[in-house]
Amino acid sequence: MNINRLPSFSLSFLLICTFLLSGCEQLGFGEKQSNALGNRPELDCIIANDFYAVHFSAYLQPGKDEIKSNAKEAFVPYCQKIPHAGKMYFTADLFDRDIRTTPIGIRLVEVEKTGQKAPDDFREIRTISETPAKLYPRGAVEAQADIDKNGDYVLYFLIGDAIEEDDKFRVPLEVGVDPNDNSMQWIAGIAAALAVMLGLGFLLYLYKFKPQKKDDFQA
Repeated sequence: MNINRLPSFSLSFLLICTFLLSGCEQLGFGEKQSNALGNRPELDCIIANDFYAVHFSAYLQPGKDEIKSNAKEAFVPYCQKIPHAGKMYFTADLFDRDIRTTPIGIRLVEVEKTGQKAPDDFREIRTISETPAKLYPRGAVEAQADIDKNGDYVLYFLIGDAIEEDDKFRVPLEVGVDPNDNSMQWIAGIAAALAVMLGLGFLLYLYKFKPQKKDDFQA
């Protein structure tokens, strides 16, 4: 009499497990936050808003001793978390081919977090560097800047006239933090796991204690 209900429960269990596994991938578990330049494709740093998306990388200029010891591994790509201040190089690969025919300006500013919701979540303190707008027909936007202290920064890609907020594509940067610190991801992962456990418990309760319909008893 439980023939019809058991497959439904099993299917729900498999769907929830699939959701949990895909959720872990979205949260970044198992991903490498930084790696050697020769393995750059492993750095999956994609930043997007409602209209544009870029594959972003930030590099710190290594010291002379680092270059002498291992020149290839001296240049390490980072995403939005950078371990310390210094001279930095930024690259952004444009996914949208249409904006390759549109001039793009670059502006790096130091900011202070306000605790409010975006776009008012920070206040600009000073401009670090500006690059006049120009075309990037190959889709690779490059810039460099000297950041003299740790803190919060925003790198703007100003697309066209940048009149609309969506055309001021921003990349928030944290300088002076551990790029491999995934504590927030772990917290989110634990919360997701608890939600899945509660969902499974609810399904199990329905499976064991839900009243039988009359049709279930008919042969």
